[in-house]
Amino acid sequence: MKPSRIPDGIPVLSPGRHRTPRRGACFMELASVLAGERWSDHPSCTHPLLAHLARLVNDHTSDGGRQQLAPLIPSVVGRRGNDRTWLAVAVAVAAQAISDVPEAKQRPLAAGLLQAERLCADAEPDLAATRRETQLALAMVPGAVAWVDRLGIRSRIDAKTFARRCAPTMVQCAVDGVVASASPDLDGRLGALLEVGIAACPAPDSEIAAPAFTGTQSLAMASPRPVE
Repeated sequence: MKPSRIPDGIPVLSPGRHRTPRRGACFMELASVLAGERWSDHPSCTHPLLAHLARLVNDHTSDGGRQQLAPLIPSVVGRRGNDRTWLAVAVAVAAQAISDVPEAKQRPLAAGLLQAERLCADAEPDLAATRRETQLALAMVPGAVAWVDRLGIRSRIDAKTFARRCAPTMVQCAVDGVVASASPDLDGRLGALLEVGIAACPAPDSEIAAPAFTGTQSLAMASPRPVE
């Protein structure tokens, strides 16, 4: 399958939301063009949590580094996900970030992963791999887990509450944490984090191929524009 390309004449990637292409374009606005939808940074072609992550990465990446995200745009088109995507994407992003972000961001990530682990346990064996991913991530930050325990905030939430409140917060904290880490390879870390989120969201049956992100593949990432 030949990779899809961004149409000629589309503006380069820039931060924020744009009313028209003449004012610029963000990652998800260009995705809406590829999907044949109306111009929007919230197109229906992509799962809301993955789109939320893409907007955050787009807005926090430098002007120069942002252009390297363009080859990833076709890979989010058609990734609408399923009822497990809120868990899978949130866990994947948090698990990759949690050991390399400041402690202030590790704590909310740990709280989210603990909730995700319980929901995965309820859905086993379907989410056994995702549950294992949460357990491995939590094992890397015992101090953050102990902080959650001391606060006594382990009350169980249901899947709908996790999707509405917890998952977007985890993605936000992961990205904020990467930015706060002041890494010299911030653009590469943010781009790689987006790749992790894309990989965790089920691809459509006829996926649009896209080249891999060209930045450094090291990962480190945690407040997003709310999912609408």
